[in-house]
Amino acid sequence: MFKFKKKTTTELDYNNIPKHIAIIMDGNGRWAQQRHLPRIAGHKKGMNVVKDITKAASDLGVKALTLYAFSTENWKRPDQEVNYLMDLPEKFFSTFVPDLVKNNVKVNVMGYVDQLPESTQKAINDAIEDTKECDGMILNFALNYGSQDEIVTAVQKIAQKVSDGSLNVDDINKDVVSDNLMTSSLGEFANPDLLIRTSGEERLSNFLLWQVAYSEFVFDDTKWPDYTKEDLMKCIAKFQGRHRRFGGLKNK
Repeated sequence: MFKFKKKTTTELDYNNIPKHIAIIMDGNGRWAQQRHLPRIAGHKKGMNVVKDITKAASDLGVKALTLYAFSTENWKRPDQEVNYLMDLPEKFFSTFVPDLVKNNVKVNVMGYVDQLPESTQKAINDAIEDTKECDGMILNFALNYGSQDEIVTAVQKIAQKVSDGSLNVDDINKDVVSDNLMTSSLGEFANPDLLIRTSGEERLSNFLLWQVAYSEFVFDDTKWPDYTKEDLMKCIAKFQGRHRRFGGLKNK
């Protein structure tokens, strides 16, 4: 287990911890600008927060933690910022993988990884290889990921199967679509129970559009570089205060 020094005050029902939490880590740039720092300073601080929240989620019993690290739209940002973000996986994994292995956390990455720089791909593949025997929490990074592109790719895969005769059109259903999405590698944890977005914005930004159909959403005003285990626990407490009916009625 990861160890935390700071005590928390939020009380949780540990029998009702969301199995899969997905987080849109927003606010790095604004956090830096408020302090008259370059935007990359926010990303650097945010990287350390990823480590803290990974530790917290693992200790709380979360089974899968998906973090929106870099979207297919983020290539539009200034070259300096994009280059820094492409270097982050190597910096992150080189210092954190030993802790992940020690605490049985498995790394997974979804997105169009083949479009990333070779050095970034190597850092990702090395981390996946180094943690492949771990069977605890899955730390799933969405990297060069966009949900609309993901759905298009899934449709193309399904269409190809129909074309080559391995799938009948009448057999296409929700499960077939889900099985062809990038989250299929998460198995029973493919769909998030809880989606959190930091920094006060209230939109999905092309993230897990299919998978969050019945997720609970929590929008937190805290910017990602300031986000803590206590903030995560407060978001989980909000989740626990809701009644998930999945289109039906709550049992009396």
